[in-house]
Amino acid sequence: MAAPSSALRAIDANLNRASEALRTLEDIARFTLNSVSLSSKLKAIRHDLGSLAESIDPVARASARDTPGDVGTSISTEREDERASIAAVATAAARRLTEALRSIEEHAKLLPDGASHARRAEAIRYAAYDIEKLTLLATRPHVARQWRLCVLITESLCTRPWPEVAAAALRGGADCVQLREKSLDGADLIDRTQVLLSLAAPHGASVVVNDRLDVALAAGAHGVHLGQADLPPHRARAIAGGQLLIGVSCTTTAQAHAAFAGGADGIGIGPMFATATKPNPGGRTDGSLAGPPLLEAILADPALADVPHLAIGGIDTARAHDLAMLGCRGIAVSSVVCGSDDPEAVTRSLAEAIAPTTLAP
Repeated sequence: MAAPSSALRAIDANLNRASEALRTLEDIARFTLNSVSLSSKLKAIRHDLGSLAESIDPVARASARDTPGDVGTSISTEREDERASIAAVATAAARRLTEALRSIEEHAKLLPDGASHARRAEAIRYAAYDIEKLTLLATRPHVARQWRLCVLITESLCTRPWPEVAAAALRGGADCVQLREKSLDGADLIDRTQVLLSLAAPHGASVVVNDRLDVALAAGAHGVHLGQADLPPHRARAIAGGQLLIGVSCTTTAQAHAAFAGGADGIGIGPMFATATKPNPGGRTDGSLAGPPLLEAILADPALADVPHLAIGGIDTARAHDLAMLGCRGIAVSSVVCGSDDPEAVTRSLAEAIAPTTLAP
């Protein structure tokens, strides 16, 4: 049975539409987001679409093409000529892509061996839905968040099962939890990150992964936190694009300036006080303690005063209050919560202590 000419025309037009939409999205990923991972995913879909196009008789499709006779080429709306932002460009391209793939899928059912073509188009369409989500998240207006209280979850520090500690911290008022496990492999880290995401979602809290950019991206975390010896923020931004918030540990104002110049969204500053969770309690290469003077220096620096920050290192409730009096807007803690018999109560007291100068986002 020969394929209807109208079906071939529709498939041909929508293959072109989908290819153009993919190219637009890929260019956004490459030139706007600088995202290697997203560009790779889009390139893979473009390859699959090209393979599908080759399988649907290109000569027959070209023969059925009738651009001058296509009534749709003369129909347009006012909004087609306007795009308010790169996010709007991405949204329009993503919609064109999925709509075109659906049309290909339906019309392909009219072709010889149509079921096979339709299934391939369907598979590409499902992949496109995921790409649409990732692209729209990456191009959304980028707003860094000032967290009030971030609790770092490390199983070895927990006196109760770590998921219980995380849940208790979230109930107590933590608006961010960070997975900090240095010895686990990638698969375990992804699983734990996704557990934290499910626990954090009802509270509107964020989930950050320590060190591992790959895990943060694979698990769908909100952010990644990097140390001075980890991947530089500009490299992390080149890989993640706008998909992740990026935090960087800083022990000097110079490091803070460098972090933001490299694309960081926020900084961890400290250690404020001596802490047993770091091999170098002082934090700096010379062993000296950054301490509250670093916080004061950052708050006094016009280029850094308003940026998101988390003071970290040896902070308990009394010290959290003292830091708040200096102008600190957010703190990060670990053992004081993880090692507590009542992590919810400790978290609540910490959140209240830092609250005097903190406005929740």
